[in-house]
Amino acid sequence: MQKYKYEPGEAIGIIAAQSISEPATQMTMRSYTMASQSDRLSKVTHGLPRLIEIFDARKTFEKNMIIYLTKEYNTKEKAKEMAGRIKSLKISDIIVSDSIDLVNMQIEFELERESYKDVVKELLEKHAKDCTISVRGKSIFIAPKQDNIKNMRKIKNKMIKLHTQGVKGIENVVVIKEDDDWVLQTTGTNLKKVLRLDGVDTQRTKTNDIHQVYEVLGIEAARNVILNESKETLDEQGLDVDVRHLMLLADMMTFDGTIKDIGRYGVSGKKASVLARANFEETKKHLVNASFYGEKDKLEGIIENILVGQIAPVGTGMVKLAVDMEKMRKKKPVQDK
Repeated sequence: MQKYKYEPGEAIGIIAAQSISEPATQMTMRSYTMASQSDRLSKVTHGLPRLIEIFDARKTFEKNMIIYLTKEYNTKEKAKEMAGRIKSLKISDIIVSDSIDLVNMQIEFELERESYKDVVKELLEKHAKDCTISVRGKSIFIAPKQDNIKNMRKIKNKMIKLHTQGVKGIENVVVIKEDDDWVLQTTGTNLKKVLRLDGVDTQRTKTNDIHQVYEVLGIEAARNVILNESKETLDEQGLDVDVRHLMLLADMMTFDGTIKDIGRYGVSGKKASVLARANFEETKKHLVNASFYGEKDKLEGIIENILVGQIAPVGTGMVKLAVDMEKMRKKKPVQDK
């Protein structure tokens, strides 16, 4: 436990910031879409771009999942079957061709298999309003009541994107062997639906989407994802950053029960001190707002005290004791007994 001790008054926030940002500056700018050795399918962001994604708490990026299976499903055949069930299929994935028949003013979809026709017809009837749906063999016809070309193109583009089967959001799945486990790696993520499936090991299955983890499993789990993802990104680059610095950062991003990014709208922009907020970005905005609402700054932090030229409450600056030298001189020395 000696490793986890530090002196009272230590500026741990500054040390953590330096300890993470200095190695991150040296980080090689590896490709945005470099796939890992075992997986040539999913796009994986590495290095500094991935670290920025995590600390910015971004909602749009290359999302993926690693799905572990329970013992009874842990075979190559069962894993392939599970991959087929999970992969999301749109109408565009199950049709051979799509066309607009200008003579009869209708849209035609030719299906790969005739077995899909009932599912597709039901889906189109639900979503294609003011349209007549008819089926002939492998072909499905959509005849809109408003039969102009612009409207038909609009309907065709909308219908082609409709979800037919699988888990929404999982665009692709690949089966790989990891030691003794058959694992599914996905492009796209849907943690809520995947965890409900039979045969999925809910203890080990993971996603790199912090916001989905927060919605499904709560803030503590989201904090662990921030910690693990940032640690893995740094370790992958061969950078040895003490996990405590990353723990402090993950805590700062999640301590109020929501996920906040490190930036002008998150941790830095929501500090209690007016001067600390103004010091980071948008100085004029923070000072004008503070004066308009009559905010007070009690100068309790490090940044605001440095700004006004006072001793910062850190290290020896935390000590509030003072010695009266005159009294010390007047006091008689204690006689040895």
